[in-house]
Amino acid sequence: MKKKKSRKKREQQREMALEFIKSKRGTTIFSWVFQVAVVLAIAAVVSIFFFQSICMQESSMEPTLQTGETFFVNKLAYKFKGPKRGDMIAFTKNGKDHAAIHIKRVIGLPGEVIQIQDGDVYIDGKKYKEKIKVDKMINPGLAGQGVTLKSDEYFVLGDNRNNSEDSRFAEVKKVKKKYIEGKLWFRISPINEIGFVKH
Repeated sequence: MKKKKSRKKREQQREMALEFIKSKRGTTIFSWVFQVAVVLAIAAVVSIFFFQSICMQESSMEPTLQTGETFFVNKLAYKFKGPKRGDMIAFTKNGKDHAAIHIKRVIGLPGEVIQIQDGDVYIDGKKYKEKIKVDKMINPGLAGQGVTLKSDEYFVLGDNRNNSEDSRFAEVKKVKKKYIEGKLWFRISPINEIGFVKH
């Protein structure tokens, strides 16, 4: 007797559900749910293939970027054109899987000669006017004698000029375009600093 009642109850619930789905309100709700699901699926695919999260592990970009802050990197930004001077980029030293990703600011572009004299940057013999406030560099490193960039190479510096491992040193040298992961795009933490990154 109990089994018949429970079966009948399930059938009633199924009929009610079907009636609701066929109703105008049900159609609207299911249409909305479907659209939300599609949008979320697209967002997931886009985030996986076109964006990458990265945490700032070093102090080389302070005070612009703080250690521990997390960002989204736009992986599509340089697929059809190269970085611009002043862009903050994420890159690896050699492009190997699981290699550490670094964040630095692009100073020198392909074909240019970069030299550091008396703590200042010179591009093709002309003093570079910084758009941000930075300290004069104590150690010019490899750029003391001038660095010539090939057609696929970039010269990068950290904003914390006297505490940055960058293109002045043999550990980093010139950054090849194929090793650039993307452009720093959006700060996702800390919560009070969430927003698009200004370059």
